[in-house]
Amino acid sequence: MSQAQALVQESWVDVCTLDEILPNTAVCAMVDGQQIAIVRSGAQLYAVDNFDPFSRAFVMSRGIVGDRRGRPMIASPIYKHAFDLQTGACVDDPTVSLRVFAVRVRHGRVEVCERR
Repeated sequence: MSQAQALVQESWVDVCTLDEILPNTAVCAMVDGQQIAIVRSGAQLYAVDNFDPFSRAFVMSRGIVGDRRGRPMIASPIYKHAFDLQTGACVDDPTVSLRVFAVRVRHGRVEVCERR
């Protein structure tokens, strides 16, 4: 482990119950002062920036959840740019991406990883 890796500390932040996120929808959570969209696509959970870089608005949690060729996506509700939920890459403009965050379910609660 490098010194830089040793300086990064991870902690998990409790967000909500899994039941509070309906399948194929998203919710917004404030984690360490930043808005994160928690997306439930089928049985999987993903966490990405809530900030849409095209409209410059915090709206991704209101986006359209689906897939393209089997890859889970969320489309901005404003200009409809689609983002890969696994990588954060915009499929319509590969020069743009969303940050992705680790997310897990423990004891029925959704947690997002916060890195410092």
